[in-house]
Amino acid sequence: MCLHHDPTSRPSGAASADGPSWAGRYPPNMEQRLSLVTLGVSDLELSRTFYRNLGWKESPSSGDDVAFFQAGGIVIGLWDRKELAEDSTVKEGKGWGGVTLAYNTRSEAQVDAVIEEARFAGATIGREPAGTFWGGYSGVFIDPDGHPWEVAFNPDWELDDKGAVTMPEG
Repeated sequence: MCLHHDPTSRPSGAASADGPSWAGRYPPNMEQRLSLVTLGVSDLELSRTFYRNLGWKESPSSGDDVAFFQAGGIVIGLWDRKELAEDSTVKEGKGWGGVTLAYNTRSEAQVDAVIEEARFAGATIGREPAGTFWGGYSGVFIDPDGHPWEVAFNPDWELDDKGAVTMPEG
């Protein structure tokens, strides 16, 4: 039996700040990456139109009750907020959910341009673009369902030709 294909066969142990006692001894089952972010929306057609108006192309994998958009190496999904809460086994609530999405650009001018595109598409601008406390430049727009998006230029992060972020090593 190959242990890394059967998570139930891993030895149990008390978790610590460094993870469970077996961490690092076996190949991980969960790779360090993100595949899909699903946004709970109150009006799917309004949200679908908003993201299309930003210039995003909807995937043919979308259906009547869900929309998918390829976003670099991950997928952004739009699904009914109540159904998403039920499927995710959480209680539906109002207000901010403690998550901000981010879109990194290659320049300050691109931040300005993206914020203007979002404004034109119908977003609420939460913060106009400006210099940041961390040495970058960013603004925030809020989609029709209240999901905040930070649009940022970080001079310390590189973006490849597909927009993937490379963080500094060290």
